[in-house]
Amino acid sequence: VYMETYGCQMNVNDTEIAWAILQKNGYGRTKDLDEADVVLLVTCSVREKAEQAIWNRLRHLKALKARRQQARLPLRIGILGCMAERLKEEILHREKLVDIVAGPDAYRDLPRLLAVAESGQQAANVLLSLDETYADILPVQTSAGGTTAFVSIMRGCDNMCSYCIVPFTRGRERSRPIASILQEVRMLSDQGVKEVTLLGQNVNSFRDMSEVQFQSAAAPVLSRGFSTVYKAKPGGLRFAHLLDQVSRIDPEMRIRFTSPHPKDFPDEASVLQLIRERHNICKQLHLPAQSGSTRVLEAMRRGYTREAYLELVHHVRECIPGVSLSSDFIAGFCGEREEDHQQTVSLLREVRYNIGFLFAYSMRQKTRAYHRLQDDVPADIKKRRLEELITIFREEAARANEAMVGQSQLVLVEGPSKRSVLELCGRNDGNIKVIFPDAEIEDAAGCKALVRAQPGDYVLVKVTSASSQTLKGVLLCRTTLSRSAVCH
Repeated sequence: VYMETYGCQMNVNDTEIAWAILQKNGYGRTKDLDEADVVLLVTCSVREKAEQAIWNRLRHLKALKARRQQARLPLRIGILGCMAERLKEEILHREKLVDIVAGPDAYRDLPRLLAVAESGQQAANVLLSLDETYADILPVQTSAGGTTAFVSIMRGCDNMCSYCIVPFTRGRERSRPIASILQEVRMLSDQGVKEVTLLGQNVNSFRDMSEVQFQSAAAPVLSRGFSTVYKAKPGGLRFAHLLDQVSRIDPEMRIRFTSPHPKDFPDEASVLQLIRERHNICKQLHLPAQSGSTRVLEAMRRGYTREAYLELVHHVRECIPGVSLSSDFIAGFCGEREEDHQQTVSLLREVRYNIGFLFAYSMRQKTRAYHRLQDDVPADIKKRRLEELITIFREEAARANEAMVGQSQLVLVEGPSKRSVLELCGRNDGNIKVIFPDAEIEDAAGCKALVRAQPGDYVLVKVTSASSQTLKGVLLCRTTLSRSAVCH
């Protein structure tokens, strides 16, 4: 089996789950396309561009499949994930190229689907589940180096933002039992993984109902000024409890999480308190804004105003000094006027994010926007607005990063820098890339011998220059997460 992954981190995790299932059923994995009997593409549907990349890839694979047929070496092609869910009929019928279609909740069915495809028939399963979390499947880590890993804690989403296809391709929200998450994190810790990112479409509405004694807990309160289209559900163990438990497993393992929804940071702020207090929970938050205009936010059904969002940002910065903030923005949503766009520009200026993910709006079938709104912002205006937002974001991120020049940053070494074999690269607590020379350094434990930093080591780097994307610096010493926390 040869696998390719497109789209978000959830898809990286889905690839690992699918591969664990196939491995258990006797399949081998290859990184060489020419060796493959089966090619599986784990796909994304969030934007049109992501889907276009898959159709282009399929055209390339069509030629390969034809050559294989002439040589009597059949090649089976499968589409997995969100695009399979959204476009099952079209994928199966367009050029009859694809043999297997499996939605995000159908990976357990892959061995059967492949067996059907072996007999020359097309096979599909895109049934969405109300309870599938793959809790009993330990994903096979596929990332090189093994320093960092993603752990899926929940699947699906209930928020129903009007632009978003996710509730239709990944189904309703459901959470993994905490016990299975802790087991996976312990296993990763034993393997030497130094950073785990807890993944979900909406992590801070996590709700584990597997333990009877917690089923009667009160429903959570939303942040001030926030609303939701669904009724808050009572019962279960919540995200703060999970974060507390995960952070206790290994004091030398960094914990991150993504993606939260701004509405689920209530005023008692237990999650924010944990981030502030635990040295191994990264001081970094993803707060997807999508727009700076209250009018557009309402059309998007985000459940907050510009003012409520800004109040939350100020609250977060008060609770967690020095926090690094990232966000998502959509340029040119239905009905967006020039003054709405300028509101987003001013939000970018006011908040000054460290990391940003910015895209032009593309209408998706099935969504509320598709049925109720008009995609009325011309493509050239979307493009101009997006470019303007990217420029402003970069200016502000550069200013935010320049504030770190002269400071020492704790960096988790990931490996050689892409640009130079003489340099190493890693990320600081705020998830910003840091580049530094691959040189001999002292170990903070006080041993006299000089050491070279390896992937998985923590090092202190004094920042000497900054851009909107990266920090550069000089190595001070090798250290540990716990020792660094005591020094600070």
